[in-house]
Amino acid sequence: MTKTTPDIPLLIESDEAELRDSGVPSTVHIAKHPLHPLIVTFPIAFLTGTLVTDAAYWFTSDPFWARASFWLLVGGLVTGLVAAATGMSDFLRIGRVREHSAGWAHMVGNIAALTLSAINLWLRWGNETGAILPTGMIISLFVSAILGITGWYGAELIYRHKVAVIGVGPNRRP
Repeated sequence: MTKTTPDIPLLIESDEAELRDSGVPSTVHIAKHPLHPLIVTFPIAFLTGTLVTDAAYWFTSDPFWARASFWLLVGGLVTGLVAAATGMSDFLRIGRVREHSAGWAHMVGNIAALTLSAINLWLRWGNETGAILPTGMIISLFVSAILGITGWYGAELIYRHKVAVIGVGPNRRP
């Protein structure tokens, strides 16, 4: 019988023991409420919003949308750096995050998204309208796609691997 599926490493991993434990709390929290999942909503909204305002500029040629894209990039980068700091703390201090491919894909993808967004902002600096079509819009499209993928992996860490979940951690009693 021939094998029909390729030999590629799993990108979605399950560990039965993790499903049974109470989770690993985040290293950056207020009253045990993890900050990273709260903060990431801002850069995700700002950086995917850039794609929307780029498209609005493309269809209308109204410079308002170019300025909106510029400021969404600024907001996305600032809040993205704050989210990255909280996420990196968990990445470095919680072994379970580094043990799974989801943790690595989440980190590397988000670094790529922030790097591309910084390049996109640099291209638009002093040239808000001229840098959108086509380069800025293509970069915004890639960033939005990357954020969709890394968001999936972030959810894998929380829901499947129980990272940043209120609990006492594996093999520990309350």
